[in-house]
Amino acid sequence: MPQVQDGSFLTLHYRMSDLQGRAYIDTFSGAPATLSLGSGQLSPAIEQRLLGLEEGAQTVIELAAGEAFGDRQPEMVQWVARKLLNELGDPHERYTPGDVVQFPTPDGQGTYAGAVREVRDDGAVLFDFNHPLAGQPVRFEVQLIGVL
Repeated sequence: MPQVQDGSFLTLHYRMSDLQGRAYIDTFSGAPATLSLGSGQLSPAIEQRLLGLEEGAQTVIELAAGEAFGDRQPEMVQWVARKLLNELGDPHERYTPGDVVQFPTPDGQGTYAGAVREVRDDGAVLFDFNHPLAGQPVRFEVQLIGVL
């Protein structure tokens, strides 16, 4: 049986949740995911735990608080002026707490997400750019369908 190694291409079902069972990603009810180990699609801590698993394996990986996505960083909670939001997207967009908004990276080649925490009367929006599971223990259930 093929085993997961650095650079392996994987086809898998996985569920990433907090310890209370709230799933943030769950592919078990739909199409499996396909990814390349080492490409940054999973956190390095999760990738490290997948190494050596055989094709067909099904397991649960539990990671300690902060291990999967680092600790929460207060400086990643920032106010963004309405003027900047208008420049980056739709000036008519209305934001509400809980919304997740995609922002372009400074080089314009990618995106990153921020969750709306608060909206002021002047239109400024408080975004939390931490991963939703930063600083929390993570449960990662995986079923390896294929390893190349």
